[in-house]
Amino acid sequence: MNDAERALRQQVIDTCRSLEKHGLNQGTSGNVSVRCAANSAAGFYLTPTSLSYDAMVPEDIVHVSAEGRCTGRCRPSSELPFHLEIMRQRPEVGAVIHTHSPQVTTLACLRKDLPAVHYLVGLFGGNNIRCAEYATFGTPELSTNLLRALTGRRAAMMANHGLVILGADLPQALALTLEAETLAKIYLGALSAGAPVILSDAEMQVIVEKFRSFGYGPVAAPMI
Repeated sequence: MNDAERALRQQVIDTCRSLEKHGLNQGTSGNVSVRCAANSAAGFYLTPTSLSYDAMVPEDIVHVSAEGRCTGRCRPSSELPFHLEIMRQRPEVGAVIHTHSPQVTTLACLRKDLPAVHYLVGLFGGNNIRCAEYATFGTPELSTNLLRALTGRRAAMMANHGLVILGADLPQALALTLEAETLAKIYLGALSAGAPVILSDAEMQVIVEKFRSFGYGPVAAPMI
């Protein structure tokens, strides 16, 4: 393992610990992946299964090839299937974060999309964060449902499960994960007080275009 590889593996661990610090994951819940290089043929690094974030060291992070072959001393996360499919189908994505964060997961348990209750929903590429249909964790069905909900988006919820965020790199993915949790808290709070006013599709189209210049939103034309 060279210095660059070790540094990237450590960045995965640091991201996991930051998620736990912010209360977005706990114990061994959730998982994180990052491309090894801009060249997708190099594969990606993925957190192992059933190992606490505090105990992880760079040697525990699993390497996954573009073909899905896993190497390392630990077994990969049970959510390997959707990380692999995202990396295959979304070449613009450099990092993936999956959490069981409380506010977003509450919405996922209600099987509700997160609508444009605040303009910052546009960071994720459209007028909402969709909730994918339920499927058992770690299955091809879950990957299929999730990829469908992620069409034109950088985020999607999984029913009765949690959140998945796509970023250009780990810092962006982490920032978006924190923002999604805040937006879910705002929406749930607004629902408890009454009927929140949702921004129009036309306004969100403008917002998404503005965020595109900041490096957020979809790479292709915005999909409202």
